Amino acid sequence: MPFQYIMMTFRTKFKGRIGRAYILYTKDIMVKEDVMHSPLYMTMRKEGGDNMTEMEFHQETVALDEEAKALVIIDQTKLPGRIEMLSLTKVEDVWEAIYQLKVRGAPAIGVAAAIGIYVAAVRFGNDGIAGTDVAMFQSRFRRAKEYLETSRPTAVNLFWALNRMEGVVTGYEGDSVAVLLRLLHDEAVKIHDEDVEVCRKIGEHALTLVRPGDGLLTHCNAGRLAAVKYGTATAPMYLGQERGYRFRIYADETRPLLQGARLTAFELQAAGMDVTLVCDGMSSALMQKGLVDAVFVGCDRVAANGDVANKIGTSVVACVAKQYGVPVYVCAPTSTIDMAIKSGTDIPIEERAGEEVTEMWYRERMAPEGVKVWNPCFDVTSHELIAGIVTENGIVRAPYEKSLPTVCS
Repeated sequence: MPFQYIMMTFRTKFKGRIGRAYILYTKDIMVKEDVMHSPLYMTMRKEGGDNMTEMEFHQETVALDEEAKALVIIDQTKLPGRIEMLSLTKVEDVWEAIYQLKVRGAPAIGVAAAIGIYVAAVRFGNDGIAGTDVAMFQSRFRRAKEYLETSRPTAVNLFWALNRMEGVVTGYEGDSVAVLLRLLHDEAVKIHDEDVEVCRKIGEHALTLVRPGDGLLTHCNAGRLAAVKYGTATAPMYLGQERGYRFRIYADETRPLLQGARLTAFELQAAGMDVTLVCDGMSSALMQKGLVDAVFVGCDRVAANGDVANKIGTSVVACVAKQYGVPVYVCAPTSTIDMAIKSGTDIPIEERAGEEVTEMWYRERMAPEGVKVWNPCFDVTSHELIAGIVTENGIVRAPYEKSLPTVCS
């Protein structure tokens, strides 16, 4: 009988060392080695049928290693084939992890930035004059913050979290770098813990919009891999799973980085949900057949008029849903709402390398050499296509210029 292997690199909870865990299993047998003392462990259980092996992984997407003073993340570029934990202590490594999408999703980016700038501050807080001179420490902190802000320009949570951390530094009037570091630690942990509660509340509100057995479509990954826990667009799915709603979930593969295929399908299947993977161009056929009752997506930024920037292709899904009368709900923590941006036309849209379209995921290049490639990471979905925006403080509907301030105050 053939075996399958999952390799995990992890930092152990008690010793702070880097180790490896291998889970060896067949359809009926599982052997786990050196896993239960890791912050990441997986359990697999037979559910019946030849191909039904359910996996559950229990690990926050973004975490603070208190002992090592490190940002710990799941490297999402390696999923689903390998689960690898990264331990980051340098601001350059945090920047790279955000830019290269090793950590991604608006909530997770915000938490990673907060913890990342804290662990970076620990390093230069223990380095020479910056460790004793508050003014020098503040200057180095500002440079680190400005550097991290260049990693992902569209994700407003990045700026929101870094601004909160900077507020701790600028508001400090004492003369002890050690005390300031403790304050930064507490703020980073607070941002982390708030994300869990925010996503849970979004899930509770969103669950009121659907019924047991509904067909739900989601685009990209706004799941637990895009947050600390629960996710945003997947929060009602996780809560519904706990309560026996038995949703039928459809996940767009989400070109060109395949976050729907690699991440959403992976995590929802691991949680035991009924999830079907579809190509991006199949949403119309699904809705035409009446298989989709609602669309739930996340977002990276919401403008004051309700326009939403989310993963490229979201606006296509929204247009198709409008045609077939399927409501589109955007699950958005209030931290992603940018009332300073009047409309979606003012949201900066990140453009990425053409190789993500022509070469990534392929054994050989799949487009002719020299062909021009346009690769915007996000598109803007008009507020006219959105049935409601679900926040931790409630659900708002058009006109968004009036309703959004009520949940942001």
